[in-house]
Amino acid sequence: MTDTDTTRRTAEPVDGPPALASGLTFHGPLSEGRADAMISRLAAASPGTVLDIGCGWGELLLSLVAAVPGATGVGIDINGDDLALGRQLAAERGLSERVEYVEESGYRTARGPADAVLCLGSGQALCDPEGGYDLGTVLRELRRLVRPGGRVLLGEGFWERVPTEDELARMWPGARADDHPTLDVLVDRVVEAGFRPAWIETASREEWEAFESGYRHAAELWLAAHPEHPLAAETRAKVDRQRGQWLGYRGLLGIAYLTLVPVG
Repeated sequence: MTDTDTTRRTAEPVDGPPALASGLTFHGPLSEGRADAMISRLAAASPGTVLDIGCGWGELLLSLVAAVPGATGVGIDINGDDLALGRQLAAERGLSERVEYVEESGYRTARGPADAVLCLGSGQALCDPEGGYDLGTVLRELRRLVRPGGRVLLGEGFWERVPTEDELARMWPGARADDHPTLDVLVDRVVEAGFRPAWIETASREEWEAFESGYRHAAELWLAAHPEHPLAAETRAKVDRQRGQWLGYRGLLGIAYLTLVPVG
C-alpha cells in the first residue's frame, strides 16, 4: 500500500492502542493499482453475482460490484468488526442495496454458485476447521462455487524457494516446508482442479513491505507516544512478534493472485 491507502480503517481508540491493520485498504500485499487492474479484468466478464469468501471489509467486493451495473454481491466472514466496517463503506458508496455482508463460516457454504468468486488469502475459510488447511479442498470448493463461464480470483501463498529448517524457525510457530507449494506446483494444482489460469501475477516486494509496515504503523506510533500505558507491554509484544515473523519469511513467502476460469 501507499500512504494514500491509510484512509479506510481509522481510528485510535481514545483509551487504548489502535488495532493492527488500522488504515489499510486491503488486508494483504495488494496495491490499489494492481487491484484496479484485477477489477477491470473481472468486470469485463460482466458478472451478475459476486461471492467473496473471507471478505473482511470487502474492498474488492465493493469495487467489483460498483464496476458492473446491476451486479450484486455477498461477502462472508467470521469477523464481525470487519463486516461492520464493510457495511459502513457500502452505505457511503450507495451500495447497501446491492452488497450483503454475512457473519458466517465459508465451510461447506451454500452461498454459491456465483459468476465471480473472490478468495484472497482466505482459503482456510473453505476447509474443515478440525482438519487444517488443504489446498485441494480449497480448489474443489472454488470450482463448486463458480458458475460455468465465471471467474475466480484466488490469492494463495507460495514459496519463492523452499525454506531451510533454520529459516522456518524464524517464521510463525510450527512453520513447515509443506505449508505452501512453489509457484509452478501451485499452478499445476489449479489446472488439475479444472481451471485455466487466465492471469498469473504475484505481489511485489514493494507491496509486501507496504502491507507489512502499514499493518503495524499506527500501533508503532502509539507505542512510541505511550510507552508507560497499561496496555503498552502487551501491545509491544504483539507488534514485535508480528514484525519478527515477517522478517523471517520476507523474500521467501510470496502470494500469487490467480484469475481462474473453470473448464467446461
